[in-house]
Amino acid sequence: MTTQDVLDERYGRRRSPARGWLIGAAITVAVALVALFGWWTVQGALDSVDSDTTSFEVDDEHFVTLGFQITAPPGSAVACAIEAQDEEHGVVGWRVVEIPASDLHARAFRETIPTTALATTGFVNSCWVLPS
Repeated sequence: MTTQDVLDERYGRRRSPARGWLIGAAITVAVALVALFGWWTVQGALDSVDSDTTSFEVDDEHFVTLGFQITAPPGSAVACAIEAQDEEHGVVGWRVVEIPASDLHARAFRETIPTTALATTGFVNSCWVLPS
């Protein structure tokens, strides 16, 4: 007889079999939740698109040429919102550029943004994977 058994007999304690099932069920639910959140995190990272502005050139008061590169999942079509702003950070031009799917992970582009006034900067606002 173990010490725990002696103490249980002396003080009249009994182990409940339901308690073991309850603890097992709680551990199973906790593991399932951790796996689910892990999958959501991995899935979000697989579909993410990273963009960097590499250059911009103010052609005149009607156009800005923007150089940028994207890092996207291979085989996924991507769309990017590109933007031109004036010296007071007002938006003077923007457009959405759709980029077809490619086997390459990283690609570089040059696009022209039509503007309504003289711009002082151009940049990539955001990029996202297009639904298949």
